Amino acid sequence: MDAKIGKFFESIGNFFAAGDQIPWCDPETISGLEKEVSEAANASQEQRSECIMRLSWALVHSRRPEDVQRGIAMVEASLDNTGSGPLERREKMYLLAVGYYRSGDFARSRQLVEQCLEIAPDWRQALTLKKHVEDRIARDGVIGIGITATAVGLLVGGIAAAVARKK
Repeated sequence: MDAKIGKFFESIGNFFAAGDQIPWCDPETISGLEKEVSEAANASQEQRSECIMRLSWALVHSRRPEDVQRGIAMVEASLDNTGSGPLERREKMYLLAVGYYRSGDFARSRQLVEQCLEIAPDWRQALTLKKHVEDRIARDGVIGIGITATAVGLLVGGIAAAVARKK
């Protein structure tokens, strides 16, 4: 019985927590990659692009919102400035989808991950992210409905109390 109660509370906790399986990146890794990008200033264009992509990946996977926003900006700039092939474009769109997911723009994230899946329909990473995005959208909808129902209940209760006082 205790195990069932424990599982119940764990499922409630998972419902309200951001329990996704998308990796996080620590600030030390980001600092190292920033140094790598600055050292690659005199390297070939291909090497610089690879360093920037690694840094972009780390930034969109950061726990710090300002890093995520910076990563989104870097990926968008690289997406606009390249005539990359479909696989490179897919990777960049996926990074953008992760960035928007981390920043809470779930609709934009879903749109980008669906574009990734148009290029590679069976890409497991994109399918997993799409599931996380859709779960989060559904969870936010349920929470929104709960808040709305509570507000309506309070309003109706207040009106009922006011009517009861007048009688």
